[in-house]
Amino acid sequence: MASDERNPSLRKDTRNASATDRLAQVSNHIAPDAQKKRRRKSAESELPADYSDILGQIATLRKIAATPDLNNRGYVRQKQVGKLWVRERVEQLLDPGSFQEVGSVSGTVEWKKIGKVKEEPVDYVPSNNVQGFGRLRGRKIVFTADDFSIRAGHADGALMDKTVYIEKLAIALQIPIVKLVDGSSGGGSVTTIRTTGFSYVPPLPSFTQVVQQLNMGVPNLGAVLGPAIGLGAARVVACHFSVMAADIGSLFNAGPNVVKNATFEEGLSFTDLGGPSMHCTNGTIDNLAPDEAGCFEQMRKVLSYLPDSGTKLPPVIECDDPIDRTSESLRSIVPRRRERMYNPRKIITEVVDRDSFFEIGALWGTTAIVGLARFGGRPVGIVSLNCEVNAGALDALGSQKINRMLKFLDVFNIPLVQFVDVPGYAIGTLAERTATMRHGVTLATTYYSTTIPIFSVIVRRVYGVAGGIMLDCRNPRMRVAWPSGMWGSLPLEGGIEVGHSFELKEIERKEGKEKREERYKELEDEYRRLMNPVRTANRFGIEEIIDPAVTRTVCCEWISHVYEVLLPERVMERVAGKIKPSFA
Repeated sequence: MASDERNPSLRKDTRNASATDRLAQVSNHIAPDAQKKRRRKSAESELPADYSDILGQIATLRKIAATPDLNNRGYVRQKQVGKLWVRERVEQLLDPGSFQEVGSVSGTVEWKKIGKVKEEPVDYVPSNNVQGFGRLRGRKIVFTADDFSIRAGHADGALMDKTVYIEKLAIALQIPIVKLVDGSSGGGSVTTIRTTGFSYVPPLPSFTQVVQQLNMGVPNLGAVLGPAIGLGAARVVACHFSVMAADIGSLFNAGPNVVKNATFEEGLSFTDLGGPSMHCTNGTIDNLAPDEAGCFEQMRKVLSYLPDSGTKLPPVIECDDPIDRTSESLRSIVPRRRERMYNPRKIITEVVDRDSFFEIGALWGTTAIVGLARFGGRPVGIVSLNCEVNAGALDALGSQKINRMLKFLDVFNIPLVQFVDVPGYAIGTLAERTATMRHGVTLATTYYSTTIPIFSVIVRRVYGVAGGIMLDCRNPRMRVAWPSGMWGSLPLEGGIEVGHSFELKEIERKEGKEKREERYKELEDEYRRLMNPVRTANRFGIEEIIDPAVTRTVCCEWISHVYEVLLPERVMERVAGKIKPSFA
């Protein structure tokens, strides 16, 4: 140490050497020795920077999926029976240019290795379900469409996941969902056991979402465009509205081969087992259309009346039909002779906006007429009894039909206008055998548990429990009557026999049948005089009797108030969870 202090030049040399070493280290970090060996290129560095290889693979798979294989036996079979291919259906259903596919490359792919990390598809079987977004007359929807040409619509590796995903999307985005069913919609096939190597306990994951959609008021519209089997049948029947193509549609729990071994019914065709004459007349399917294009048009029509979800108002459109239009023909449409019938559909079409009535379920439950219409451009539900069938007496199927309609309107916030002419529930052994009262009471609970506004026009008869249910289910009652109205606990025909049974029997026993008939006629005339509807209005038993010609104006004024005041409040209560309608 003492030596260093005595030699300053030595200290300076030592500091210079240290600085030189540090500078060399920094230089090596900034510019490594060019003589060092370069690193070997990685496999990924051979791939294009713009990911064009991946995009090319996607484009190839999409092109294969969008191009029908004319030699595929499934496609050939599809065309031979007159059905559209799945992508042709999508194109016809949706507004031009609005299709956005989800899961466009899902399916089974055979890959060929062409490099260390490169590969290309050499064979591709798309998922037998096409789904995505689109528009129906400008309305955004999600949809799912079966491809019967691939495994007859049975489950494949991606179908269940795709189905559940699109059901969840409809809920999350609160937009309508359309289901084009042709096959089993992902239902099972025994060949799945060989593929997987085991058999499974059947799951049903998508129905949690389906029930949630139905009760949320997310429109579910389904079309039967081929044989709807098992799960496919269940999916379309669960919809708010369903329609079947008359030329190609059928629906059943299991096909003819399974039925043959289970019930020994042989030689059944798809149509015999579950065609339109079966399921469009028993209420399983709502409506019948002549072909696939007709199905698509009916779904567009129904959707035009519905909101996107139960937390929104139904869509209102412009109306060029004057709300003060009078209809003098309605004054004479109900015959003065009570035994004569009239056409109730003529009343409906005369009162609502021109060409706005869309009937639902015309081929089943024919004692009742239900559907959708508009007053002043505002959607309403329509319920009417049909005096041309069973004299309008409400039977089991008619009750089921109205019951379903009430729930439909309740989840979509659509008010109801009903034209009432009901002599009571159907009677007789057939009525008892078909559980008319059971279904009638179920209808009563629905009338009293739903909360949609109801306006009633009494066209003619209101008798018994059935009449009371329809007219007394809201407080205060909102109703008017036509001059043709008549009401009571029982129809006069038969009621006199019951109320004056002893008197009439005694007259017949003592004075003969002719005197009995005379007395019966006297009683009938007296009761008819006392049943003058004006007498009921005198006691405020009916709030108002109107001129039938102004029925449209009265209904339009009521509907206008409902849309301006009541429905906005109802929607807020739906959002707040105070009202929870139930369709399912």
